[in-house]
Amino acid sequence: MLVERGLLDAGEVRRQIEVLDTRTPALGAKVVARAWVDTGFKERLLTNGRAACEELGISFYDGTQLIVLENTDKVHNLVVCTLCSCYPRPVLGLPPDWYKLKPYRARAIYEPRAVLKEFGTDIADDVEVRVSDSTAQVRFLVLPQRPKGSETFTEEQLAAIVTRDSMIGVERIELNRQR
Repeated sequence: MLVERGLLDAGEVRRQIEVLDTRTPALGAKVVARAWVDTGFKERLLTNGRAACEELGISFYDGTQLIVLENTDKVHNLVVCTLCSCYPRPVLGLPPDWYKLKPYRARAIYEPRAVLKEFGTDIADDVEVRVSDSTAQVRFLVLPQRPKGSETFTEEQLAAIVTRDSMIGVERIELNRQR
């Protein structure tokens, strides 16, 4: 329809589909690994997620803002979109099917610890669980905690252990955890 009305040509539609096809969680993993090894980059990422991602050559194809939320010993972040399925596609690609389902979207807000437990993630009572709700203009990405035992890993090795689910916040990265 957009092609018929002259708003886009077929080549532009094809190019945009090709761009979308290149977006995978590996891009987000690259961002996380860089933040783990480069404190200056981490500061920039937490200040302006979109600009920091663009430093790594990750382009954004819309006007959305990217806010990066850091998991710590005292705070665990979980991302949801209660109204639809807003998701940081430029750095994670397509959302998993469960992310779009109404039960996840509702329960993540009112019983986040139970949802996390169903993903195999137990959060201690003294750790605050913060749930961030994406919007059409604002997307969130979780910066997971770097796992103990990864101190000697290269940036590439670190990127290889980062998962999509850890960047949504439903899982923690643990080196001894069986996947």
